Amino acid sequence: MKQATDIIIEPFKYEDDGCIPNNPSFPLLLYKNVMTHEDQPIDILAQNNWLGAWRGVVAPYHHYHSNSHEVLVAARGSGWLLLGGEQGAQVNIGQGDTIILPAGFGHKRLKGSEDFEVIGAYPNGQDYDFCYGYSDERPEKLQNIKQVPLPDYDPLFGGNGPIFTYWQT
Repeated sequence: MKQATDIIIEPFKYEDDGCIPNNPSFPLLLYKNVMTHEDQPIDILAQNNWLGAWRGVVAPYHHYHSNSHEVLVAARGSGWLLLGGEQGAQVNIGQGDTIILPAGFGHKRLKGSEDFEVIGAYPNGQDYDFCYGYSDERPEKLQNIKQVPLPDYDPLFGGNGPIFTYWQT
C-alpha cells in the first residue's frame, strides 16, 4: 500500500438535493490508486477497525446509509459511480482506489467492467441501513446522520490518517 503522503485525495462535497441529503459536515473522500495487487484490503480495514466487510458491487440505484459511514475499496476491475445524488459527480474508480463515504452521502453504480468488485466495510463493524431518498424517511434519516460520530481510525491509515484532515467536528 502506498503511503498517505504519496496518494492523491479528492474530496467531494454536495448539498442536500431534497432526496439525497449527503453529509452536512464531511466530504466524501476518494483515495486514488492507494492499494496494490499484493495488498489484502479486508485485513487492512480490519486492522483499522473497519469491519463487517463484504464483497460485491455498488447498488445500481441511488442510496445512502444514515446510521454509518462506509468505505469502498475497488478490489478488481473498474466502474463508473454517481456520487452525491443526481447533482453529483460521475467518477471512474479502478483497482487500488478507495472511497470513504460519510453517513448520508448518496452513491450509485452506473456501469462497471465484468470483473468490477468492491469491498465495503463500516467503522467498528456497525450495522447500516439502506435509504433511498423517499420523502417519508427524511426526518428520521436526517437526525440519524447528525448523530453518527467520527470514526476512530482512517480505514487505511489508522489513527493519524488523512481522513482527519478533512473530517473534523
